[in-house]
Amino acid sequence: MNYARSLSENGFRSLRYLPKLFVIFEKMPILGQPPRTFLSLILVLLFTGLSTICSATDEFSFDIEEIEKKPFEWGGYAEFKWEHMDINQGSVFSLLNLADDPMSSMDRLSGRLQLDGYYSWNILSFNWLLKAAGQHDNLGWIDSADIYEAYGSLKPSPNATTSLGKKSYKWGKGYAWNPVGFINRRKDPNNPDESLEGYVTAEVDIIKSFGGKLQTAALTGVLLPVWDEVNDDFGEQDNLNLAAKLYLLFLDTDIDLMLLTGGSRPTSFGLDFSKNLAANFEMHGELAWTQDRKKFILQEGSVPAFNEEDLLSWLLGIRYLSKNDITSIIEYYHNDGGYTEEEMTNFYIFAREAGEDFKQTAGRLLLEQAREMSLKGYGSSQPGRDYLYGRFSWKEPFDILYFTPALTTIVNLDDKSYTLTPELIYTRFTNWEIRLRFSYLNGATYSEFGEKQNSNKLEFRLRYFF
Repeated sequence: MNYARSLSENGFRSLRYLPKLFVIFEKMPILGQPPRTFLSLILVLLFTGLSTICSATDEFSFDIEEIEKKPFEWGGYAEFKWEHMDINQGSVFSLLNLADDPMSSMDRLSGRLQLDGYYSWNILSFNWLLKAAGQHDNLGWIDSADIYEAYGSLKPSPNATTSLGKKSYKWGKGYAWNPVGFINRRKDPNNPDESLEGYVTAEVDIIKSFGGKLQTAALTGVLLPVWDEVNDDFGEQDNLNLAAKLYLLFLDTDIDLMLLTGGSRPTSFGLDFSKNLAANFEMHGELAWTQDRKKFILQEGSVPAFNEEDLLSWLLGIRYLSKNDITSIIEYYHNDGGYTEEEMTNFYIFAREAGEDFKQTAGRLLLEQAREMSLKGYGSSQPGRDYLYGRFSWKEPFDILYFTPALTTIVNLDDKSYTLTPELIYTRFTNWEIRLRFSYLNGATYSEFGEKQNSNKLEFRLRYFF
């Protein structure tokens, strides 16, 4: 690393432990994934300081073996959650989802169990992530048990790794959205850190370090088959898809170039970057172009059809940490694959008329058609084109230990509707996390958040980590 040139002699001696520490550090969850160069600088400075202290006095000792990666580790969490939702009566999605059983409010109790871990032996390792969940509300009981990840890896050399199995991918630098996440599952912007289910893939990673302006280059190749009962929700079946990512650390900037091709989904090209402009200020962005993507749309005369068009989507965001430990994440997201305000309004009008006349035979047929259109795109979490995301969290304000308040907002810039979510997080008790959150949705008639099923939601979540 070029940062080492200004280190003292003791600092140079301490650097022999850095490769092991980098491996450990990369496994830790880092909010927003800041560039590795910045993390590396922190580690180098930390080790330099420790070495200087150790050389001045013999009162401190540090055993790197105590934090080395173990051959077998496992963990996870158990969760209990209670939710109370006030129904936005008369809204389009309350008519679509609750026409047969109208209600003014809904209460939901749910539980979740997550188990994750790994086992490594020599150059082999196996990783897993399992989830089971169940929930009960006014509509009944639902449960599930899924394997989110289960893959084996082979590392014949420090510069090459291969893996085979079910693996989750998080391509892209965005916090709430990832337009370049061609093989990612779609995030929930209200819970972007939650684990996502992976796909069955075969992967090869090759990495190489350099000494000039280009410090690191890494190439990732992924084969993703889509067959009967194998990744069958990824796209069209009977295709073998190729995804590739070239990572470059150039002039202390993280850059990724991405590609997806193969037939299950349209061919796509992507670019992202992340750059620390200061020690506490990071900027990131993504750009994705997709060829001939099919888009489901309600045409004139309420005729549903698929259009094919080239799409350009992009994201630009910042992450800033203030002197008061307030972390601000702000992102702007444009999605050509989303619907314009006029296209959404046409759907809302069609669905409302169907919902209001659902007791008639013709209305019932139109209601089922509207529900189908909702599943094909109009009912997705953010179906529009332009969004602004903001999250602001304050760690231990006024020296209140273990306490973090936060505020999250998502604004549809086309129809001016929005959601506002304040939350309180408390971690005083070892391995326990308590979260209280309230979500308020607001918007005019025929706007995204004005036509959602809920007008607000109160949520209490209790998690125990082990």
